[in-house]
Amino acid sequence: MPSTELTEHLNQTFDQLIRESDAFTPPFVPREIGTVISVSAGVVRVSGLPGAGFEELLAFPGGLFGIAYNIDADEIGVILLGEDARLNVGDEVDRTGRVMDIPVGDALIGRVINPLGEPLDDKPPLDSLQRWPIERPAPAIMDRAEVTIPLQTGLKVVDALVPIGRGQRELILGDRQTGKTAIALDTILNQQDKNVLCIYCAIGQRASSVAKVIATLQKTQAIDYTIVIVAEGNDAPGLKYIAPYAATSIAEQFMQQGRDVLIVYDDLTNHARVYRELSLLLRRPPGREAFPGDIFYIHSRLLERSTHLSAELGGGSLTALPIIETESQNISAYIPTNLISITDGQIYLSPKLFEAGILPAVDVGKSVSRVGGKAQLPAYRATTGNLKLAYAQFEELENYARFGTRLDEHTQTVIEHGKRIRIWLKQQEMQPLSVAEQLMVLLALTNGYFDHVPVGEMPEAQVLLAKSALNFDPDLLKRLSAEEPMTPADQDALLASAKMVLAPFQENPVSEPSQPV
Repeated sequence: MPSTELTEHLNQTFDQLIRESDAFTPPFVPREIGTVISVSAGVVRVSGLPGAGFEELLAFPGGLFGIAYNIDADEIGVILLGEDARLNVGDEVDRTGRVMDIPVGDALIGRVINPLGEPLDDKPPLDSLQRWPIERPAPAIMDRAEVTIPLQTGLKVVDALVPIGRGQRELILGDRQTGKTAIALDTILNQQDKNVLCIYCAIGQRASSVAKVIATLQKTQAIDYTIVIVAEGNDAPGLKYIAPYAATSIAEQFMQQGRDVLIVYDDLTNHARVYRELSLLLRRPPGREAFPGDIFYIHSRLLERSTHLSAELGGGSLTALPIIETESQNISAYIPTNLISITDGQIYLSPKLFEAGILPAVDVGKSVSRVGGKAQLPAYRATTGNLKLAYAQFEELENYARFGTRLDEHTQTVIEHGKRIRIWLKQQEMQPLSVAEQLMVLLALTNGYFDHVPVGEMPEAQVLLAKSALNFDPDLLKRLSAEEPMTPADQDALLASAKMVLAPFQENPVSEPSQPV
């Protein structure tokens, strides 16, 4: 190429580069960077980040995250979702532009995770799943349906006297070491082959206790339909605070698919204490027992998410069994009364009954279900009758008889019948009973068939009677578990079988059983 043409070509190329460079605007993206100004136990204060919103997720060095909780004019109070040992004053803080979320989906079934969605069971991570925010509004009133379908726990005393429905919130409360977790665990074990997905959320529990629960679930194959969310006692306070909300979002995703879900919060007493700790560190004003003023709100907005959806929305349900611990049987303390007013009933476990060996130690007089018989199979409603009243009368008369008073024949009959009811209340842990087994024993009890069985032989008689129910006609077993009332023919068949099974145990047998009191 001649030199003149080469020069002209270079000049044109240079001019084109000049024009393109003048027209180019670099894609600068504004980025807010905050600074850590103080570090406390689970809480940090951050300056900067003027655009950060309430509950926005903030990123700290080392892959640590936190939730912006106090939005003040000059600083932000942040709840850390991890250990603060690696944080230092002056570290940079970035906004993420999103709120805290959790992976949801079928891949979680059978897994053990922490509230961040990280696996704790040495299985693959859950990165590819859909993520839902942990804080979601509760379903509107018009989106809910009545609670009418029972959630069978497999426990005689609960299913007969304190029934739980799918979509209900039933509180389990009692002193320490009275069997609260055992009732919730038995309920999970009884959901096998009932198309109910279970979620167990451990909040601030000892690692040994959580390991025992997981081992039980694995041993009984209940882990195949259960998700376990764990925030241990030595975890960061922020993880324990978000644990129940994360577990509820996981449950809601299944509920919106039309599935029935059972969630256990073990326990909300630890959750309230953690929130009190975080609030005091964030310098929020304390109220009664040093709890912040919104302690009722944090639990009400959690439990209101449990419901039975209408048929138009799939008809799914989320049943909640929150657990709280009382101190010295004081159910009128601040947190227990809050949760009693939020939930649809409570199962109270008495330490006196526990010490007396009556397990599960359910205090029938202080336990109640506000849904009641609406969430109970018709066969139960026709059978239980005035069982609760008969037991209450027995307890009163038993206390009176301790004075050595001479009792008339009717009073002695009431006391003897009440003793059989007390033995009927007992049930071995991890041995849930089917509907047919429960109804068989319950019918025999309410019709007085056990009144002629020696008290010492009644446990063995109950076992044989329950087993005999499994030999009934499959159609009869199906009718007992259906939403149909028990027919007189079905009741006669059950009573005839009960009379035959109990005949060898009866002392002074009679042709007809004594009538229930």
